[in-house]
Amino acid sequence: MRKVEIQLNKSDFEYDVHSLTKAFYPEDEVKVVSPQMGSSDVSSDVQIILDYQESQIGITCTETGQCRYQKVIALDYYKERTETKNQLKRLLYKALREVTGKELPWGTLSGIRPTKIPMKMLESGMTNVQIAQYMRETYYTNNAKTALAIAVANREKYILKDIDYENGYSLYIGIPFCPSICLYCSFSSSPLKLWEKRVDEYLDALCKELTASAKMLSSRKLNTIYIGGGTPTTLNPKQLERLLSHVEKEFDFSSLLEYTVEAGRPDSITQEKLQAIKKHPVTRISVNPQTMNQSTLDLIGRRHTVEDTIHAFYLAREAGFDNINMDLIVGLPGEDESMVAHTLEEIQKLDPDSLTVHSLAVKRATRLHLFREQYQEMSFENNQKIMDMVADCARSLDMGPYYLYRQKNMKGNLENVGYAKVDKAGIYNILIMEEKQTILAAGAGASTKMVFDHGTRIERTENVKDVKQYLERIDEMIERKRTGIEMYLKG
Repeated sequence: MRKVEIQLNKSDFEYDVHSLTKAFYPEDEVKVVSPQMGSSDVSSDVQIILDYQESQIGITCTETGQCRYQKVIALDYYKERTETKNQLKRLLYKALREVTGKELPWGTLSGIRPTKIPMKMLESGMTNVQIAQYMRETYYTNNAKTALAIAVANREKYILKDIDYENGYSLYIGIPFCPSICLYCSFSSSPLKLWEKRVDEYLDALCKELTASAKMLSSRKLNTIYIGGGTPTTLNPKQLERLLSHVEKEFDFSSLLEYTVEAGRPDSITQEKLQAIKKHPVTRISVNPQTMNQSTLDLIGRRHTVEDTIHAFYLAREAGFDNINMDLIVGLPGEDESMVAHTLEEIQKLDPDSLTVHSLAVKRATRLHLFREQYQEMSFENNQKIMDMVADCARSLDMGPYYLYRQKNMKGNLENVGYAKVDKAGIYNILIMEEKQTILAAGAGASTKMVFDHGTRIERTENVKDVKQYLERIDEMIERKRTGIEMYLKG
């Protein structure tokens, strides 16, 4: 592992500079040093010096003590922050491209929502050609990613055409339990066996929060519901019935366009649970294999078999569900192109209605990161060829891309893409990414996102992640949400 140090003469744009540099050096230690952030490390293998001045930015990039790139560009540093940031990132990109010999598919874009750029431009009346030119010139996105972002933005715009951003809202409900914790997981979830005797107590608190939350936004129209986690189907049939009945009793469904229950883990799905869900107006569920290679499932801690996935999928079809999503992860430890191809062949046989494909992102909160030394011998392979294989599979199933997002530390510096058949796209998925509508959230670790001032401002209120704390402080969680809604949505 090499040491890469970035020296700034001002504490400005640190996050953007670090994120872009890390994309070029994903396996190395990248450190930002500024007047407020500590001293320089003389042992750095790569050193990048950025000199911010009022009328120019200069960059010097050295590797093992040898100058590899040096340039100064003119700009009005204080005129417009966004333009300054874009010019800075273009300058840094060129330097890192020269030193590493790499091109990044998404260019200088390091944020998680690249489609917000073409979406905003579409809404302003720009053509696809104009948007493509802007993205390539401003962010250095390659042709394939530019086309993907614009295609997704156009489909999102069509899907959301009837959504009332100002007077509508969506509801997220979190169930923070899983049969076991997967190696790569960074979500707020706990093994069910530790909480099995207190799940009903959790539902008591959750239902209390839902009752209060429904009243807070009773003047608005509920457009979508998403029950996620964790794994919602760790609840037994009686508990599922209790939760879904409570939601139906407390909320007005007259404007509801989509209702998703993320069944998720195949080892948590039974015929009785599916029947309990089907009694309610749920329109969409997920059965998530992540991979169809048994050796990988065993390695990542999924604790179910490929046969369990196939059985759960057909159970859902037999129960009458006609909108089933399946999640896959590419870049899992030890999986090469042939293993991904096998997964895609098995998925084609099942013929789901939508497919969400994640590029593995190794986050600090995961066991994969904490015990990374155990997996150093294993490859984490993701590349454009694999992503093209996935896109070809989706096309063969009559699916097109409808949403995408990116994460830090993604293998291959690529993206997560949702594909869906006509009229099977997940509306909630688009809303949470495009940040155009308020998302009311309940449960441990849930984050309510309040969108206001015609979509120009966003504020959040967070529930505590720890289940025990959530149970003990449920009244505080409710009051947090009430205060935020009254301040930002009713003020």
